[in-house]
Amino acid sequence: MYTHILIPTDGSDAAAHAIDTGIRLAAQLHARVHALHVLPPLPAVSFIADMVQGDACKHRSVAHALEYLDEVREKAEAAGVPCDAEYVFDNRPYSAIAGAATKHHCDLIVMDAHTHNGIERLMLSNVTHKVILCCDVPVLVCH
Repeated sequence: MYTHILIPTDGSDAAAHAIDTGIRLAAQLHARVHALHVLPPLPAVSFIADMVQGDACKHRSVAHALEYLDEVREKAEAAGVPCDAEYVFDNRPYSAIAGAATKHHCDLIVMDAHTHNGIERLMLSNVTHKVILCCDVPVLVCH
């Protein structure tokens, strides 16, 4: 049914649950996985400061992204699931996720539900909800 599953990760425990679910599903379906981490672009002030300091902040952010993606690769490899991975810079994670699903011809997105209670739910944006609204690819939401 599904042959290429996109699994976004932010390194959180909730994302780890979605990673495990996505990889188990991929193994059962003999599908492959594409892992994605979205980094926010550095603000201009930080960018100029980093130019002077040798891009230290950018390197730290990329190093964390690579750690998160390596975790997905290792879990996929252990389950015998083919996996490729990438990180991208975007202020709108939901847009980057939808774009990656299209770019890599993914037919399912498996991601966590960072849910908020009460007033937080009304005030804060929900990346998962926005992915569902702006993407033509089905989304399996892990709670």
